[in-house]
Amino acid sequence: MAFLSAHFVAIVFYVLAVLAVAGGVGVITFKNPVHSALSLLGTFLMVAGLFVLRHAEFLGAVQLLVYAGGIMVLFLFVIMLVNVRRLSPDAAFLSRRAPLAVLSGVVFGALIAFGVLAGSLGHPGGGATALQMVQGHVMGNTEAVGWTLYRHFLVPFEIVSVVLLVAMIGAIIFGRKDAGLEGRGGRMEP
Repeated sequence: MAFLSAHFVAIVFYVLAVLAVAGGVGVITFKNPVHSALSLLGTFLMVAGLFVLRHAEFLGAVQLLVYAGGIMVLFLFVIMLVNVRRLSPDAAFLSRRAPLAVLSGVVFGALIAFGVLAGSLGHPGGGATALQMVQGHVMGNTEAVGWTLYRHFLVPFEIVSVVLLVAMIGAIIFGRKDAGLEGRGGRMEP
């Protein structure tokens, strides 16, 4: 019991990491797209748990709201709208390129592992409190992000929100159908 209480954080980290990797493998191995999407949702939840475990509560909440919430709903709507039963199995999976994809993934993973190892050995981090300091005062992680975002980066934040609003309005205008162009039978009238 003493071992469990002494190494509880490490045990939780390894469990979440293994489940996240298993979910990622499930995304690419399941043939049913709904099962792949649910596996991706599990991966998103495990990564959010890893963020919370590393005292990045804001990133964990954003992971849950944006990715596990919004992006997964979008993926599931696309899967439901596209009739995947009409696709042939040969067109859905490229079995000839699978060894090249696995080799590329292993090389890419090795490069990422090398970069993380070189970055962690190069200079020690300031710890979790360095991310929570605002003008010499210790705040919570979410408070520090909000204070910095709305105090120092208010104008760029507002510019990005206006650009996203314009993009959303443009997508609505381009996506809508003009009622005068369609006839009763669904065909275009001259």
